[in-house]
Amino acid sequence: MTALPQSTERRLGLVIDLDLCVGCHACAVACKSWNAGGMAGPLTDESPYGAEPHGIWFNRVHSYTAQRPEDHGAPLTMHFPRSCLHCENAHCVTVCPTGASHKRRSDGIVLVDEDKCIGCQLCAWACPYGAREFSAVEGVMKKCTLCADRIDNQDLPPADRQPACVMACPTKARLFGDLADPDSEASRYAAQRGSVDLYGELGYQPTNRYLPPKARPAPTAAVNETEEEVQAEQLPPLLKWLDRVLSR
Repeated sequence: MTALPQSTERRLGLVIDLDLCVGCHACAVACKSWNAGGMAGPLTDESPYGAEPHGIWFNRVHSYTAQRPEDHGAPLTMHFPRSCLHCENAHCVTVCPTGASHKRRSDGIVLVDEDKCIGCQLCAWACPYGAREFSAVEGVMKKCTLCADRIDNQDLPPADRQPACVMACPTKARLFGDLADPDSEASRYAAQRGSVDLYGELGYQPTNRYLPPKARPAPTAAVNETEEEVQAEQLPPLLKWLDRVLSR
């Protein structure tokens, strides 16, 4: 079986703010686009327009609706992006019989060497997060690489050496950085917002961190109608007319 490095120089990963994620799937599409032509490509699709489409997606977004006591009974819709968490104690690596699954000592990124992979899928069984993807076309396992070919590319400006999902997020719900460095922007933001480990009780020590949605404020009392009328009377003539039109 494959051994994990005793330690890593850095722990590169993502901090995902579930308060800011709007479920637009831009991260998933950007991930698919970048990696289909990069070190992990091709990301094959089978029968994409058929009755049972299947494809390889390193990043998937799930949406849930729940009610929490802290939200005062208001329903909460949460969008949850899911990808490899690049665990410190990555069992997907230790069960690999060929050394295909491995963890980089330099930055802690978990990768798959497809030349060594025999498609046994033991890594998929060992991953509690469902982050491994099997390509039936190629007969090998694939997974999120944190866009290693992008972040290692010294020809790119430093600002562009980030995963495609981070670059594409329109609400800045994703931060990329060294989670082993307490002074990094990602670490500080995670500590400030009270980040959590996904299934932390299992002991996998995921590098990626999630920031849970904040509690919603209690509903405020309706504004007094008389007060609204007084405020409307103080408006300029054009805005008075617009207020009447929109109030019909």
